[in-house]
Amino acid sequence: MLATLLSATLVGLDGRRIRVEVDVAPGLPGFTIVGLADAALRESRERVRGAIRNAGFIHPPRRITVNLAPADLPKGGSSVDLAIAVGILLGSEQFTAIAGQTALVGELSLGSEVRSVPGLLPMLAALAVDGVKRALVPAASLAEAALVPGIEAVGCATLGDAVDVLRSRRRRGPAPPARVELAAEPGAGREDPPVTESADDPTMGGATDPDLVEVRGQHEARRALEVALAGGHALLLMGPPGSGKTLLARTIPSLLPPLGDAEALAATIVASVSGERPVRALVRRPPFRAPHHTASYAAIVGGGPGLSPGEVTRADHGVLFLDELPEFGRDVLEALRQPLEEGRVAIARAARTAILPARFQLVAAMNPCRCGHTGTDIPCECPPNGPERYVARISGPLRDRIDLWVGMPRLPAAALIAGGEPEDSATVAARVALAREVQATRPPHLLNGRVSGRALRMACQLSATARRRAIMLAEMERLSGRGTDRLLRVARTIADLAGEAAVGEAHLEEAARWRAPAARPHLALAV
Repeated sequence: MLATLLSATLVGLDGRRIRVEVDVAPGLPGFTIVGLADAALRESRERVRGAIRNAGFIHPPRRITVNLAPADLPKGGSSVDLAIAVGILLGSEQFTAIAGQTALVGELSLGSEVRSVPGLLPMLAALAVDGVKRALVPAASLAEAALVPGIEAVGCATLGDAVDVLRSRRRRGPAPPARVELAAEPGAGREDPPVTESADDPTMGGATDPDLVEVRGQHEARRALEVALAGGHALLLMGPPGSGKTLLARTIPSLLPPLGDAEALAATIVASVSGERPVRALVRRPPFRAPHHTASYAAIVGGGPGLSPGEVTRADHGVLFLDELPEFGRDVLEALRQPLEEGRVAIARAARTAILPARFQLVAAMNPCRCGHTGTDIPCECPPNGPERYVARISGPLRDRIDLWVGMPRLPAAALIAGGEPEDSATVAARVALAREVQATRPPHLLNGRVSGRALRMACQLSATARRRAIMLAEMERLSGRGTDRLLRVARTIADLAGEAAVGEAHLEEAARWRAPAARPHLALAV
């Protein structure tokens, strides 16, 4: 007997509806899955076989063929386990389901428990767009499923629960909480949707982040970090070991304002696909990702059999912090050029291609040389031209995409112990939030770090004197066209922090002080 059910799978960050056709026919016992299934999906045969037996049903000793349509779409993961198991029970006539279009999404354990799967949010969104009104999901994922409007999410803890629901059409699990509107494409939300948040949700965080008050001295670096966060500019901190580079970067989560509705929805979709933690509410806290410098190309950019998102996508609408920047692989650093410029990354494989969002802000840190003593009272142990060669690991095109280059000298003990009390994170965060609000009201309603061309020139409102000074600074620093644009972007942010409508000479001077000379970038990092 043939049974046909609906389920879903992931392709990159997008959910795709899958039609699961299960044919239970007479013949020699066998279990075949067709439809471009990957290894994890092919292994569902053993999970389904054990789950059916341990749920108190009979695994039929017949020839079972499972077809996953459309046949030309590569499929992976374990999200169709529940649909396959229910299809076998229907095909072997062990129960009869009430007619109606119901999708089934969930992984099965050998003990018949229905487990959560990554990417439930975009999968249910794809089903809703295709007109599906009801879905059986893991009971542990009901809060995540409730974020999708237009589809009734019914939780089931075991395969037996799923069979009971399909038999009786009765609701299982708690009533879903308030929902938010999902647009057809990830990251695009409608205006002012209602949201759900939990005070103890790990995505809200903040309790363990170091406060900016812990960073003593380093006034120039503190100011540069404030400017970078206010406008979404790429920042590089350079200094000897122990100068506070990493500590300063770790305060970033406490300085960023919460995400808006559309950005929170996009971040929640990425969090759902990543599967690092249960999704219980919209992710309001901007992501802060800090991968180790030994991370591979696929880990940073994304890829693999399922085109999984990498760190640049997981940092979407947040910050990607790369400590010890020159120690990352050259191919990894060069791969950052496209997302820094375009806000997305294209991953092409033999079977398929995916374009993933990557609208992150780059913050990096590095030593001045391999030994780390250049510019200090400790003799440098590097060979001649060692510092220059070390900095040269960062290619010219990537250097040109970094807006602020900031040196952090080693501080004397007196400045660390007896210095005055610096500003805390709350004070600086208020200024950052206010500057971002100003940018949101000014066309094209983007952070200054993403504005270019005519919109940038209109936003700067340069006077004749300021225009001449900008040209002089660009020529003096030998800036490229991209570098000149980035000079204006940073100057516009400095003016926003000062509450000025137009960019003046003082704003340009401060922005130029943080640009790295194109010919000898190590000079801008001298400490």
